[in-house]
Amino acid sequence: MEPGRAGCLLLLLLLPALGAAALGEFDPYRVLGVGRSSSQADIKKAYKRLAREWHPDKNKDPGAEDKFIQISKAYEILSNEEKRANFDRYGDAGESQGFSQQQHRQFHRFHDGFYFDESFFHFPFNSERRDTSDEKYLLHFSHYINEIVPDSFKKPYLIKITSDWCFSCIHIEPVWKEVAQELEALGAGIGVVHAGYERRLAHHLGAHSTPTLLGLINGKITFFHNAVVRENLRQFVENLLPGNLVEKITDKNYIRFLSDWRKDNKPHVLLFDHMPVVPLLYKLTAFAYRDYLSFGYVYVGLRGTEELSSQYNINVYTPTMMIFKEHIDRPADVVQAREMKKQLIDDFLSQNKFLMVARLTSQRLFQELCPVKKSHRQRKYCVVLLTGEGEKFAEAYEAFLTFAVANTKDTLRFVHIYSDRQPEFADALLMDEEKYHGRSAVVILERRNNAGKIAYKALEEPWQGSKEDNFILLDLLDQLRTDPGLLSSETVVADLNDELAPMFLIRWFYSTLDYVSDCWDSLFHSNWREMMPLLSLLFSALFILFGTVIVQAFSDSSDTRDAPPSGKEEATAKTEKNDASFNKESNSRIPKKGFVEVTELTDINYTSNLVRLRPGHMNVVLILSNSTKTPLLQKFALEVYTFTGSSSLHFSFLSLDKHREWLEYLLEFAQDAAPIPNQYDKHFLERDYTGYVLALNGHKKYFCLFKPHRSGDEGGTLGSCEDYNALQHAEARGKSSSSPGSRSIKNKLHKLSFWMERLLEGSLQRFYIPSWPTLD
Repeated sequence: MEPGRAGCLLLLLLLPALGAAALGEFDPYRVLGVGRSSSQADIKKAYKRLAREWHPDKNKDPGAEDKFIQISKAYEILSNEEKRANFDRYGDAGESQGFSQQQHRQFHRFHDGFYFDESFFHFPFNSERRDTSDEKYLLHFSHYINEIVPDSFKKPYLIKITSDWCFSCIHIEPVWKEVAQELEALGAGIGVVHAGYERRLAHHLGAHSTPTLLGLINGKITFFHNAVVRENLRQFVENLLPGNLVEKITDKNYIRFLSDWRKDNKPHVLLFDHMPVVPLLYKLTAFAYRDYLSFGYVYVGLRGTEELSSQYNINVYTPTMMIFKEHIDRPADVVQAREMKKQLIDDFLSQNKFLMVARLTSQRLFQELCPVKKSHRQRKYCVVLLTGEGEKFAEAYEAFLTFAVANTKDTLRFVHIYSDRQPEFADALLMDEEKYHGRSAVVILERRNNAGKIAYKALEEPWQGSKEDNFILLDLLDQLRTDPGLLSSETVVADLNDELAPMFLIRWFYSTLDYVSDCWDSLFHSNWREMMPLLSLLFSALFILFGTVIVQAFSDSSDTRDAPPSGKEEATAKTEKNDASFNKESNSRIPKKGFVEVTELTDINYTSNLVRLRPGHMNVVLILSNSTKTPLLQKFALEVYTFTGSSSLHFSFLSLDKHREWLEYLLEFAQDAAPIPNQYDKHFLERDYTGYVLALNGHKKYFCLFKPHRSGDEGGTLGSCEDYNALQHAEARGKSSSSPGSRSIKNKLHKLSFWMERLLEGSLQRFYIPSWPTLD
């Protein structure tokens, strides 16, 4: 054999051994701390213990996230029998698990000496070989719930759900990287969810496959269904925004637009640009500042904007942004730049969020304009004009506005308020004195705390806007600068009414419109697994409808063949029919049994009573201990008795002494319902879960949670009912029911019946889980 051919053959024989040696340093058994002969139960127990300890949301160690990823990888290998067998046999689970960058560099130096193509060894499927630009966008469940969702009311988010070994994820990655950088620079939010490590979050978002792209705005999720190209993604984010954020302004409507500051109590912003469509940057800015400013766009290349451009001396070749406040003939502030950047716009708008003399229309606005005093050096005083509406008060308001413009300072904020719209606020400051009735008044105040306590001083005479009034107010402000004790009066004011809040009918209309839009989108784009309950309900209703029509048709045809009854017989028949219908309706609400059938949930009946429950059925499980079994069961039976008429509800109880670990595993999926116990906390094993009630939907893999009533007041009294007699006699015979401790235990289930009503209505929060844990 030739030497060169022999060397190649030897190299090919050595490559698997070298690869196994490189990958062999990642040992899932060592990561989880279990032996090779460990059972699946031991592996699962070790994983749960380590996952609790090293979860990034619980452990603040800098290496917690990497450690948690290794634990997840190790459990993914050992929980799969095929991958575990591959690892035991070849030292590899069929994936590039644990193939670290250092090991790769060592292997890279080895095959560089033999002039192999780099692509032969670089597998792009492993997440560690991917572009690291996604790392700064990674989301965790708690981070998403506590930060991203609230922040979506200020900017829309584009979120990608990805995973390892995903060919399509690799295909869209260049487009995603380009669009993510572009949208982030414009002010949109970007997020990435790794379905392999954040299964709970991926399931919460409704992502059943990877890659999945979705948008989040105002806490609402919208899925992306088009081809992943730059134009489609930009348009998708733009379509998430409301359509009325920016108004098109021309010579015909600019005076009306700028004059609306009296109605909406906001400064108005105009952007002059030569682009025919509103830039996405401007729309995103309008969405972020929609609570403070109104936005308009002027296309300077359009015929019909010449007067507007000439009025404000606009350079048509340079984008110009103007802010108008109380005076529409001249802008309050202007900025020009050849290329408008987000930072420049934010700095410009953040300094002009309020009118010169803004009207207090809500408690939120009052807190922002008149903040609470934090220290002697951070005093903020509000000069408030209490006035009315109409031409009668116009002169006093204009004089106050002129005074405010001439005396603007960092420590002063000038505002006004309509006394007839905020009567409680006005009465607390003016003490309902006769001299201020029908006239304007000026009050200087300082907020002392968030509970409504303020220190203030009112001008002794009503405000008329005369020179004498100006001198008196100016003198008081000068004295206040050196003597804060000038505000000698104190009072407590109630929260302001929200004058600009939309009416109930309008809110109801928009909520209905959103619901119809969601149903329409779900009908054409959602996963069919999610649509099956709705389709089943629809076809069931149609079947019942047509069945009723057919039965009615046959009964009518048979009635026509019979002789018509006499008048007395007809009246008797109608009476019997009405009685029968009434009895039928009443029986549907009355329990079918005279007792409540409550079974213990054990490992024997666990599969049939929960895991394999039919669709639409739920098991309501009471958590109790041996010491609280009798009183809790009696109270539980009384609370749920009226709901036993439903054949879709099953009632059980679970022993906390036997199955505490199973319960704690479920409660981990309930956001803030029960904190995850720390293994170093000596009191976590003593946590009292007695009185908890879980409604378990075995088919859809979710549960609803009732936490016990723990207040010191007495529980609600039950009304008397003949159907409860057997239960009440049983309770009277119980020895523990008469003791105070028994009554306090029973009070844990106070208001459970109201919770059951919400459960049947479907208005309770649902907590989804990947799979039901075993009940050991």
